[in-house]
Amino acid sequence: MTPVALVSIVEDDESVREAIESLIRSVGWDVLTFDSANAFLNSGAVNQTRCLISDVTMPGMSGIEMHARLLARGYVPPTIFITAYPTASDEATALANGALAYFEKPVDSALILEKVRQALGLP
Repeated sequence: MTPVALVSIVEDDESVREAIESLIRSVGWDVLTFDSANAFLNSGAVNQTRCLISDVTMPGMSGIEMHARLLARGYVPPTIFITAYPTASDEATALANGALAYFEKPVDSALILEKVRQALGLP
């Protein structure tokens, strides 16, 4: 049986958010979704999140900015960034700040699951 874990998805594009949610649920992991960085930061779910999947470019606060705020708070779950607008600067910042991965959309579902398993310490 697959262990239950809380994966949080922060993505402003509803179709992408729902597709990743469905993928994560398909392997038996608990998942919460948020349509903005502020919604996630204000949810109370940050400290329960074992893996964070976040878009980079969102209205309001970017995923990179959200990640920096989490660092300042002292708890950053292992984070996978996804983006339709990759830049070398964003990738360098994300990885330097400890992100697990920085993927360009569309992301292969096997890559997402591989990185989530890594974040959760699963084989």
